[in-house]
Amino acid sequence: MKDTASTLLNRIEFPVLLAGLVIAGGLWGFEELMEVARATTPHAFDTEILLAFRQAGQPGIPLGPPWLEGAVRDITSLGSASVLVLITAATVIYLMLIRRPGTALLIFVAVAGGQVLSSLLKLGVDRPRPELVSHLVSETSLSFPSGHAMLSAVTYLTLGSLAARFVHGRATKIYVLSLAVLTTVLVGVSRIYLGVHWPSDVLAGWCAGFAWAMLCWLVARLLQRRKVVSDDA
Repeated sequence: MKDTASTLLNRIEFPVLLAGLVIAGGLWGFEELMEVARATTPHAFDTEILLAFRQAGQPGIPLGPPWLEGAVRDITSLGSASVLVLITAATVIYLMLIRRPGTALLIFVAVAGGQVLSSLLKLGVDRPRPELVSHLVSETSLSFPSGHAMLSAVTYLTLGSLAARFVHGRATKIYVLSLAVLTTVLVGVSRIYLGVHWPSDVLAGWCAGFAWAMLCWLVARLLQRRKVVSDDA
């Protein structure tokens, strides 16, 4: 039994094992945060962090100099549906032009599927936006999970993993993936700063987004191994 387990572990490549751990961790984290979102009263974790981004005793005034609020609005737009659709469309069209239709289809399915999943999760939990602090941008959709956090994770991680395949050198690959993660983190934090999401909304968006991105990566890898989609497609 022990020899069988050892042989199985030796056959599993480290990136695949890591992706599996990310998926499992993301699903577990999302489930735990969903319990927080469904509670009748906001968790202390949510309220304390949300208020930490505002001046003491003034929930309508964010921390930092006046220019910071505008900068955070610019950052949060990197996770908006219009920007992500534009980036995804530009990438898909480029891949079609260089005759890589398989990769183009995988990216489209990953991002579009993430959008559908995000909408379904919002409807399933039905959590309203926080009213503890003033909203610095206008939002009308439901709060949990953060669509900006989830879709930025899906889009930027998918594109980052794609780009990492075509660059040379470990340092360059790490830089590309780190940039994708950093952008995702900044978008999520911006949602809390602007007061339109509870911290648990953003954490849940990251959990779901990372898990979905890694699942799509595993599917793409499996299709390539089975020659359904070639490495050059």
